[in-house]
Parts: sequence; structure tokens; C-alpha cells
Amino acid sequence: MLGFSESAFRLLRDLIAQRTGVFFADDKRDQLADKLSDLLAARGMTSYLDYYYLLRYDAAAERHWSELMDRLAVPETFFWRQPEQILALANVVAPRHLERRRGAPLRIWSAACCSGEEPVSIAIALAEAGLLFRQPIEIVGSDASAALVERARRGLYGERSFRNLPPTLRDRYFRFEGGGWRVDPRVHAGIRWTTANLVEPADVRPLAAADVIFCRNVFIYFSDAAVGHVARLFAEGLDDEGHLFLGASESLTRLATDFELDEVGGAFVYVKGTGSRASHGRGADGGAGGQSRDG
Repeated sequence: MLGFSESAFRLLRDLIAQRTGVFFADDKRDQLADKLSDLLAARGMTSYLDYYYLLRYDAAAERHWSELMDRLAVPETFFWRQPEQILALANVVAPRHLERRRGAPLRIWSAACCSGEEPVSIAIALAEAGLLFRQPIEIVGSDASAALVERARRGLYGERSFRNLPPTLRDRYFRFEGGGWRVDPRVHAGIRWTTANLVEPADVRPLAAADVIFCRNVFIYFSDAAVGHVARLFAEGLDDEGHLFLGASESLTRLATDFELDEVGGAFVYVKGTGSRASHGRGADGGAGGQSRDG
């Protein structure tokens, strides 16, 4: 294995955190080395420091960053993950929104969709609630990894993706095809797929102009500064009283943000305060600091 000096590790670690939000603590040096080793080998490099300069100054740096995003992605997901949140959206949040704002679409962004299981689960839940094909609903799934977004666009899934989905729902919304399961084309067609880096304001702002954001199991990989930065971008875009769903092990309570933790339909969710609510004990600018993305 190539030698990975402490100085080279810190330079690369900090550059990656600034550009992607993903932070490797000091005890994760070997983990970062493992993720990068094949990329270095493919270029005949013998130094992690050379790779740092490649990312910083090479004319094709954007292509190198895209490859790195694919490598940093954690493709561990499945349908019906934390179903209480998905059901809270379909059974409580969505009906309330559609009743309150008649004619206005419900805009949902799955901000780290990986290979697509989360937004597909959301669409299935909304279909089960009788809303998906009868009400104006817009669903966007994004990920920083172009390779994962392409998998999501294909809409074909293996058995591991179904370990939590009730069999009745698989039978209703999937058909067996070519050794995998293809999602119902009507459900799949209702989701727009795109790439987005969660620490890049230009990527986030158009998508965060939503009513609901799912960003689950992403912040566990981010530094506090990156979490605060992304939460601020979310708050800027979300409508007042918009909903932000995080993973079970993630929390914003230690940070000063414009979000308040609430229980909705048996699930915990962060709700963006209105102008008056956000001003009580919370900084109007939200966030915990400057920019320090997604997997």
C-alpha cells in the first residue's frame, strides 16, 4: 500500500471535506487511503500528494472529482427504510399540504437518493394513500454520485433492496425482469433524477425550493460545519413549516438552525419555523459556520 503521510492525509482530507462535506477523522486515514488507492493506481501515481495536486490544479479536475464522488458514495440503502417517516409524509404531511394549498404541487426532494430506493418508496407510499396519480406531486431524487443516479434511472433492483418492503407492495409495484425487479413505469416516471453536491449552493438552491426534503444518513459523514452549511441552504429554500426528514442517528439539535424537532404521524421530523418562530432563540441566518456533500 502507498505511504500516506499525515501531512498529505490532512491536505486531502480537508480538500475533500470542503468540496464534498464528507469528513474523515484522524482515525480514518486508512479508510480514505483504501477509497483512493485504485484511483491513484489507475493514473500510475505513487503519491497521495500528487493526487491532491491533481484535484486542485489539473485541467480535467471536474472529471476527477466526479470519479471521486462515485468512490466516496456509500451505496447502502433499501426500500421502506424507516417506514414511519415515509408513512408520516404520505398520511399526514402530504394531505395537509394538498388541503391547505389547493392546486399547488407538493414538492419533495430526496437529497441523497443513492440508487433510488428512497424516492421510489416515497412514490409508492403516496400511491398507496391515493395521492400520487390524483394530486399534483413533484418528486426529485438526487445524489452526488453520477454512477448511482444512473442506477436509479434504470429502475432495476436486486433482492437486497427488498429486505424491508412488504411483499404485497413488491408484487403491486414491481415486476421480475432480467434477474432483477423493475419498478412500475408509472411510479418511476413520476420521479426526476439529477446529480447534486449538497455543499454547493448552486446545486442545492433550485432543489431546496420544496415543501419536503429527505436527507437521511448523509450528515453522519459530514463535519458539523458542513452540516450547518447544508441545513442553512435547506432552510433558505424550504417553505415556512416545510419538513426535513433526517436519519435515525442524525440530529440538528446541537446546532443553531431554523429547524425545530417535532413529531408528526408517529415520526420525528424537523420543521422549518415561520419568521416569528425562527426568531425565538434561533439565529436568523441558521447554520453553524461556513462551508467546511452527499453520499
